[in-house]
Amino acid sequence: MADTNNSLSRWMGGSPFWVLLRLIALSVVVGVILAALGLDPLNILSSLESLLRHLFNFSFEAIERLWRYFVLGAVIVIPLWLILRIANRGR
Repeated sequence: MADTNNSLSRWMGGSPFWVLLRLIALSVVVGVILAALGLDPLNILSSLESLLRHLFNFSFEAIERLWRYFVLGAVIVIPLWLILRIANRGR
């Protein structure tokens, strides 16, 4: 019996009770993270599809915002850079 328990502990990576307790705690933490991402365990495939669609749309919105910031900054930076380059050219 002790040999069976020892081989079970070796196979599980520790005491079966503590391994089970760690797996339960890790499952709860991962469940909270997945719930925050909007995943539902009853229809995981449609939830994953919805999550991917939202991430895809979010990435395009982020690119659009980044583009707007670039254009807004470039309106000031590019002319100033050009003026400074022309002004330093004479030196």
